[in-house]
Amino acid sequence: PPPGAGVGRISLHHLTPFSAAAPSAVIHPLASFFHLFFKVVAIVVYLLCDWIGKNFSSCFVLIITLLSFDFWSVKNVTGRLLVGLRWWNQIDEDGRSLWVFETSRGNDTGTEAEARIFWLGLIICPLIWTFFFFSSLFSLRIKWLSLVIASILLQVANLYGYLRCKAVGQDGQAPDSRSFTGQQLLQRVNEFRLSKLLLLLGKLTFLKE
Repeated sequence: PPPGAGVGRISLHHLTPFSAAAPSAVIHPLASFFHLFFKVVAIVVYLLCDWIGKNFSSCFVLIITLLSFDFWSVKNVTGRLLVGLRWWNQIDEDGRSLWVFETSRGNDTGTEAEARIFWLGLIICPLIWTFFFFSSLFSLRIKWLSLVIASILLQVANLYGYLRCKAVGQDGQAPDSRSFTGQQLLQRVNEFRLSKLLLLLGKLTFLKE
């Protein structure tokens, strides 16, 4: 495998996956709300901007800002509270980039209802943006295509990270360190590099106006 990259895991304890609350209960209402809020608002804004067809620059900035908030909140807050999963990147003592996929130690995670909210939101929204991608591609709307690609990257990065967390939690084994396609995707959209990517896409798009 390429040097300077790796995969790690911690806290792989096969304990009760959901809290002791009733399966249909929502014990983290704010987390559940914001897990869907930024996603839904970004899609609604895209549809409204698409229909109106004016002031693309403002639409681009607003949608990317909403999805950036969503990326951060899902990666750092809602995944931990609703399903007891978390992923991140860290640098070890040798200066290597290490991906960590973590499952919860205890039963302080969400209920089954909250888990459904989490996974449905995480899966359905990228599918919607994929539909937007093909509709923009077939209609040759290049400006909107760049916006949709940036949105898909933000959505798919979290989906991939949490699927790896779930896989590690189920089999108790670290993911194959030779599989770097998904890890490179995470690296490209991770924190500070994300802003650089979106800034570049924005400049290229606005130059076409």
